Amino acid sequence: MSDILYDQIPSLDLADFKSGDPERKAKFVRDLGAAFNNIGFVSIRNHGLTDELTDNLYGSVKEFFSADEETKKKYEFPELHGQRGYVGKNKETAKGFKVADLKEFYHVGQPEPINGMPENVFPDEFPDFRKNTVVTYQTLENAGRTLLRAIALYLELPEDYFEDKVDHGDSILRAIHYFPLNPDLVQEGAVRAAAHGDINLITLLMGASAEGLEVLRRDGKWIPITALPDQVIVNVGDMLDRLTNHKLKSTIHRVVNPPREKMNSPRYSIPFFMHPRGDMDLTSLESCISTENPKIYEDMTAGAFLDERLRELGLKKS
Repeated sequence: MSDILYDQIPSLDLADFKSGDPERKAKFVRDLGAAFNNIGFVSIRNHGLTDELTDNLYGSVKEFFSADEETKKKYEFPELHGQRGYVGKNKETAKGFKVADLKEFYHVGQPEPINGMPENVFPDEFPDFRKNTVVTYQTLENAGRTLLRAIALYLELPEDYFEDKVDHGDSILRAIHYFPLNPDLVQEGAVRAAAHGDINLITLLMGASAEGLEVLRRDGKWIPITALPDQVIVNVGDMLDRLTNHKLKSTIHRVVNPPREKMNSPRYSIPFFMHPRGDMDLTSLESCISTENPKIYEDMTAGAFLDERLRELGLKKS
């Protein structure tokens, strides 16, 4: 497939895949695959989130991050390696960078953990935070499962190929606060989120409260991305890239600092990182390996890959 240099990411309607119309479903699969083969990002409508839920969620997230540092730190547990609860400012550093990202965040995992997964940690002071994050988690997980069915068909796999691999997977809902900045005190090289690829299979990103997200196109140009109110942004993660031997592209993206006159404004963003279970084999599919496209990744399970990346990010020390 020839490269397509998108000026903006394609927009697709998940209702087409679920319509019961074979032609609409097949076209959705083709269009999704083409986008993931080239730029690695799409925007999706009819994902299940309502305006009311989105507004309630952002309200709860803003309420938590406006709390004092002492309150927030009650929910920070280093032994969980940033996988549940609060992670404070300047704790995560993108792979290959030496300066920490200018953000703090809160992680919510499986509502019903199994097989030794850590339990969720919720702030007692803000009961709506638990309700709104869990409902959002479940809604985006369902949308993600549907998208993975489409991806499986594009890869000429059984439609339910990913189902048992993501059932009670290690997925994470991350509520991010990019706190206001003093332009005279920002460390050189420090940005809200340095250029990186996501770890997981796919990421579903709700519309952020402000601009800043940029995607690196294949020709080296950064493309600004802003989700419309009724859309979520979906991108390929490194695990799916590994599984498909770079057929589906985990595209580098970043969150840049705002212009100087807007640096004192906060930004909120809530991505859902769809992970499989830790025992999923990420060995590249034979169908994605050829003489023209030789295998480029070593064999590894999802759990081992996640562990490796958490160490690279500085969230896991031992």
